[in-house]
Amino acid sequence: QVHLVQSGGGLVQPGGSLRLSCTTSKNMFSIRTMGWYRQAPGKQRELVAAMNTDGTTTYLDSVKGRFTISRDNNKDTVHLEMTSLKPEDTAVYYCKAEWWGIDYWGQGTQVTVSS
Repeated sequence: QVHLVQSGGGLVQPGGSLRLSCTTSKNMFSIRTMGWYRQAPGKQRELVAAMNTDGTTTYLDSVKGRFTISRDNNKDTVHLEMTSLKPEDTAVYYCKAEWWGIDYWGQGTQVTVSS
C-alpha cells in the first residue's frame, strides 16, 4: 500500500504561482507513474500532469507551458509547479501513484485562483 501526503495550494491571484507537493510512503523508484489530477465543481476529475520513472511526462493541453511536474527521488516527493495561473485552474488537486498496477490517491488540496 502507498500513502500519499499532499501539501501546498491555497488562494492566489490570476497570473500568480503555486507549488504542490506530494510525498509517498514508498521509494519513488518503485512507483511507475506519479500524476496530478484536478476536479472542479460539477466536472469530472482530469489528468493535469504525469511523470514516469523514465522521466517521460504528459500534460493537459491547457496547462502546457505553465505547469511543470518533477520528481525528487531522494525525498520520495513529486511536485507540481504552477505558474501564470488562471481562474479556470481553480479545483481540488490530487496526486496519484500507480504502484504494482494499483492507483493510490492523496487527500486533495484546494487551489483557488481569484482576484
